[in-house]
Amino acid sequence: MGKKHKNIRNVILILAGAVIVILGAGYKWSERHVYYYNAGQPHPINCASCHVYPQRDGFLAEFLNEDYLSPVNVAISKDQKTLYVTAQEGNKLVVVDLESQTVKKTIDVGLFPHSILLHPDEELGYVTNQWSNSISVIDLINLEIIDTLGTGYGPSGMSIDQEGKFLYVTNTYSSNLSIIDLESGEEIRRLNTGNNPMGAAVSPDGNSVFVCSRRTIPIPFRTPPKTELTVANTKTQRVDDRKFFVSAHIMENIAITPSGDLTIVTLVRPKNLVPSTQIERGWMMNQGIGIIENNNEGRLSQFILDDPNAYYPDPFDIVISNDGKRGYISHSGVDKITVIDIDAIREILATASEEDLKLFSNHLGISDQFVITRISTGSSPKGMTLSSDGSILYVAERLEDRVSMTDTRSFDFIGNLDLGGPKKISVTRKGAKLFTNAGHTFQNQYSCYSCHPDGHEDGLTYDLTGQGRNLANVQTLRDLSGTAPFKWIGTNVSVYMQCGMRFSKFVTRTEAFAPDDLDAVVAYIMRDLTHPPNPFQDLEGELTPAQLRGKVIYERTTTNDGREIPVENQCITCHPPPNFTNLLAADVGTKKEIDDYYLFDSPNLNNVYESAPYLHDGSAATLEEIWTKFNDHDLHGVANDMTKNQLNDMIEYLKSFGAAHTYTNMKTKEAKYENSSEKY
Repeated sequence: MGKKHKNIRNVILILAGAVIVILGAGYKWSERHVYYYNAGQPHPINCASCHVYPQRDGFLAEFLNEDYLSPVNVAISKDQKTLYVTAQEGNKLVVVDLESQTVKKTIDVGLFPHSILLHPDEELGYVTNQWSNSISVIDLINLEIIDTLGTGYGPSGMSIDQEGKFLYVTNTYSSNLSIIDLESGEEIRRLNTGNNPMGAAVSPDGNSVFVCSRRTIPIPFRTPPKTELTVANTKTQRVDDRKFFVSAHIMENIAITPSGDLTIVTLVRPKNLVPSTQIERGWMMNQGIGIIENNNEGRLSQFILDDPNAYYPDPFDIVISNDGKRGYISHSGVDKITVIDIDAIREILATASEEDLKLFSNHLGISDQFVITRISTGSSPKGMTLSSDGSILYVAERLEDRVSMTDTRSFDFIGNLDLGGPKKISVTRKGAKLFTNAGHTFQNQYSCYSCHPDGHEDGLTYDLTGQGRNLANVQTLRDLSGTAPFKWIGTNVSVYMQCGMRFSKFVTRTEAFAPDDLDAVVAYIMRDLTHPPNPFQDLEGELTPAQLRGKVIYERTTTNDGREIPVENQCITCHPPPNFTNLLAADVGTKKEIDDYYLFDSPNLNNVYESAPYLHDGSAATLEEIWTKFNDHDLHGVANDMTKNQLNDMIEYLKSFGAAHTYTNMKTKEAKYENSSEKY
């Protein structure tokens, strides 16, 4: 071999060696990188997991993901020929011809439609658009929108009086009930309800409307949740009564027996006052129904739907047969429908004392006395309806883009109604199925959704260590991009760490997600979970006079009497835009005797208005209490010099923080404000 050829060979060998070294070093770096973000757990090196799948915009995001329909609620015509389905992620109403079992038409409605309700004459239908704060009025003959009605914030469940004159609409985000005069199309009254109302039902006699809520009302620290069921008088259009189910929450839906003797709600009984290690003995979280005996002075009771060794989490909907003898309850956490014998419940109640009722609410064996059977479904069963003759149960399977049909006489599966959604299961869709399914927890006791309904949080505080120390207020999973680290002390550097080993060790007490499953769950959380529109935020960036004044307080550098506020104790230092967190831990004076830590992560404040209670342990019931009860020494921002009006205005400004908050482009008109009478 000539000298020239030897030199070429040597160059090639050197280059090849360099490539090998670089690749090896790159692989080692990638390995350490994955190791760090995944809490030291073995995980395949796949850059797409973190840097592609969670992306919301761009070519790859569009290529890898699909536009699913995600049906959530259904209604059927009296002639049993047409089924109407709200497609939540598709922003559509899907109309299905039941004779041909095909989609007849899809109608574009508002954002994030929730419920569909038919007028008694079935000429009109009403669809609540949860993210548009409106109701689409549908001409059911021509299948087109003919009007849009205004509501409060986040309209969800609905009910209508027998004459079809008034529509009662639960406004989930503003916690009230809209009463709409259907003749004029105007909202004539808005009544305060419990916290986060979802379902509504008018009594058979037409005298009352019952409204169930999902979140507890403000309660003393470390006491059981207390969730309101509001009873309004349809004649006076005023609230008649406020009933409370104690040690229960997440009341998603409500139904009343045709005779009117029982009102039944779905609910969850969380054991958040005991350590999460209790899951290993069972009883960490139970699923059940709440009952009001309307013929017995409105007596309240709760019945567990679980079995001693099998749990049925996330009960969503309940429908009752026309004869009032059977009830059907969907469980999105285990893909089941529970069929209950309501006559058996009546017999139990007939002889039950108050002491008996207390026992029933924690009696895992009680379900044997009234549960008839369990029906399997596809992924995430949600809203249901019965055919007018009661022979077929229709179930919206949210994560299958279909509606299943079951024979209620034999409980045999009849078939599925395909709504026309994509057939491909994307990584994020797989993550959604894992997030809403309880198969990864001990005895299927709860899913991720159980503590994070709609990807948010349940408003409760849990003891995850099992030592009665370091209590943790559940945090939202919405819009987490750019807000790491996680956990109240900021020790989880990624969602991988948060939902991987940390989730397994402290929450489920079972094996961690397999790598592919963890990739899917993280992608779903980071891409699909987002805040609803903030009702306190103007999308154009305009601030109200109160918010403008609050912005000045939030950004101030001196106190009312002219003292300079240290930079580290200015609000905007720890909570700067755009996500209103500096991603660092700080001592804000909120450490309790049961805490082992004094440095707490600065949480992001996007949509903070919807996340009560506050602080790491949930001890502040309201935003105001952060500074009026837990800031004696001005460690959590200098606030003790503020007037009440100044604090109120700052709270109004805080409420305006949202995920779409474009801080630098807000049209604050500060120059004009400086000379206005609105300034302090």
